Amino acid sequence: MRPRWLLSLAVTAFPFLACAKQACKCLSSQPCWPSSTDFSELSSQLSQPLIRPTPPASVCYPPSNPSGNCTDVITHLTDGPFRSNIPGAMESINFESFTFDNGTIDACYYNFTLGVPCDQGNIPILGVDARTVADVQAAVNFAAKHYLRLVVKNTGHDYLGRSMGRGGFMLWTHNSLTTILSSRVVLPLVTKNTKHQIALTVGAGVQWYEAYAAANDHGRLVVGGLSAGGSVGAAGGWIQGGGHSVLSPSYGLGVDNAVQFTLVLASGKYITANAYQNQDIFWALRGGGGGTYGVVISVTYQTHEVLPSTSIFCFINFTSPAIAQNVTTEYFAMLPALADAGWGGYTFFLQEALVSVNFASNDSLAQGNATFSTFIDRALAAVGNPALVTVQTQSFPSFYQAYQTYFSGTGQVGGTTELVSRLLSRKVAEEQPEKAAKVVLGITDGAQINFVAGGAVSKVDPDAAGLNPAWRESLGLLISGISWDEGTTTTVINRLRQGAASDLEALDTVSANSGTYFNEASLYEKDFKKTFFGSHYARLKDIKRKYDEDDLFLVAEGVGSDDWDKSLNCRRD
Repeated sequence: MRPRWLLSLAVTAFPFLACAKQACKCLSSQPCWPSSTDFSELSSQLSQPLIRPTPPASVCYPPSNPSGNCTDVITHLTDGPFRSNIPGAMESINFESFTFDNGTIDACYYNFTLGVPCDQGNIPILGVDARTVADVQAAVNFAAKHYLRLVVKNTGHDYLGRSMGRGGFMLWTHNSLTTILSSRVVLPLVTKNTKHQIALTVGAGVQWYEAYAAANDHGRLVVGGLSAGGSVGAAGGWIQGGGHSVLSPSYGLGVDNAVQFTLVLASGKYITANAYQNQDIFWALRGGGGGTYGVVISVTYQTHEVLPSTSIFCFINFTSPAIAQNVTTEYFAMLPALADAGWGGYTFFLQEALVSVNFASNDSLAQGNATFSTFIDRALAAVGNPALVTVQTQSFPSFYQAYQTYFSGTGQVGGTTELVSRLLSRKVAEEQPEKAAKVVLGITDGAQINFVAGGAVSKVDPDAAGLNPAWRESLGLLISGISWDEGTTTTVINRLRQGAASDLEALDTVSANSGTYFNEASLYEKDFKKTFFGSHYARLKDIKRKYDEDDLFLVAEGVGSDDWDKSLNCRRD
């Protein structure tokens, strides 16, 4: 049976002490929390009433006990677009819960038959439903004035729980500037030598399923995130963390396609950042991590010509460990050439099978087919039985049609998930593919590679953006993870985490400089500065200090978080 964390991919406690303002953030449980008069004054500046986020499952408990809304919430538990409309919902429901230092869990479980009371968990009790730039500015200024723990949340697609925070004040951008615009002039400063192109500008509330449709309506292709239902935000943490896609080997990562940001800084100032103005923060926003430098209002992406697209799906059954090692070695050996041909995709490695789906535009089809055919021939020879190998090729008029076929369903959200990950070194795949195969097959609950690098990604100057330079030496992201049932004790969860830590040590041996993706990784990295940012950390922190000296914007294992305790509520001594 495939582990739930694998299917989902297709906090520490804080002290309840009244800390001094200079040392600690003000939390909703403390006397320093703003008064009702303060909040009334804030409300007068907003286009919408203040929101009071609640656990999504609270409608299943008294006084609802349970209500009709409970049926909706449970029925749509794995529905990304549905859950993105709930301010208290997270992609991974474990991040809606909070664990105290003594191991006690405060939560509101979806399995209401457990008999556990419904509590607030890790969800802020109050926030702003930002619809305009002015709403964002008001919320930012208010949080800065009162030294609140500011939590910026969009859709809740966050494998590290960074868009929740117990005791915090939520700035919910999901409904903010949901406009999608297209233009032939990318930047306000265009020289006579600048090639005009069709660009796509998306507001903070736009999700990728909407952005893909808009680009397609204009006869263009945009590089974006892929998830079941397409509910990942197109102008949020995805792009600020790097933004990978199966299109990346052909067109680069999200950060390689972003040409402009607008954002609200910690000072409340609204700015534009691109290659011509505010170049330092433009550099940092492209891979330096979300929730760190300001609240992004919009992103402008370059777009590409629409070409026919092809997918190749394969399922290979293994009848022995030796066959599994042989076939998986051949798979990793194939990846460098496949990436150079512009192919990307996803592959699951189980001890009994390999499951893979890969995509390419037709301008790279011939070379990719030749490379993939060689792999299939060798896999057939190793397996020795054609009935154990399934290969399906499908052609589409455009990638948008392929996207609708493969990613229009539900799933990926609504479970408990914690990940560990490492970027796969191209050098290892070229010179030691058998080592990579042994590592992924050695992970009991299975592993996955997001084959989203190499090709065009490797051709970009490693210092062109704040992104970890390790991406430029890699072919994709190797991932493993853990999941558990609601109601599981902290003792058992910690035991699972120990196993995940061992898996991470194994993945590290085939990684490019121990690097990984800021958005799909572990909350328990030993050296997050190196792992997430590499040699760029010092420069990123200097930029952080320039624009956010008091750390209004702060996330777990983000730039500047090393100056704070694990709760992110109080500065280190």
